[in-house]
Amino acid sequence: MKTSNPQNQSSQANKSYQLAETSLQNYVSDMSATYGKSVLTFEQFFNNKFLIIQTIRKGITYRLFEQIQSVLPFTDIDWANYLNLSPKTLQRHKKDKDFYFKPIHTEKIIELAEVTHYGKEVFGSLDKFHQWLTTPSYALGNMTPADLLHDSYGKDLVLAELNRIAHGIFA
Repeated sequence: MKTSNPQNQSSQANKSYQLAETSLQNYVSDMSATYGKSVLTFEQFFNNKFLIIQTIRKGITYRLFEQIQSVLPFTDIDWANYLNLSPKTLQRHKKDKDFYFKPIHTEKIIELAEVTHYGKEVFGSLDKFHQWLTTPSYALGNMTPADLLHDSYGKDLVLAELNRIAHGIFA
């Protein structure tokens, strides 16, 4: 049940973010030992390209996906579209305790998590980032940033725009 209190929503979003970060840490702990230290934060994970590659190749579990999904403002239908899967397929995967996403899907999930992590840094909160994500942007051809996240070129445009915002360069 969602509450209408913005402070409670922000607190819940931060708790979800921390839970997703902890789940990612637990998931990659065995792989991260290979690269010298355990991953403590999303920041450290996204800065370790070898660990990202290993995670993509291994695939992520549906449970970890749910943790990441809880932080992002996308519906199940949005996720199905981003992953190029049917909503029924996602539901079927949810029931399989041993399910791992294929590398192509894992890569997309990680890309969306990376954009969300950077957006949270730039805007200072998930709520403000989510609002920006669903607002058409002149700098992005009057498209919403969320609409551009379907492919890697669009993701690059969104990250570039976030970088301009972070540096005070507004189009």
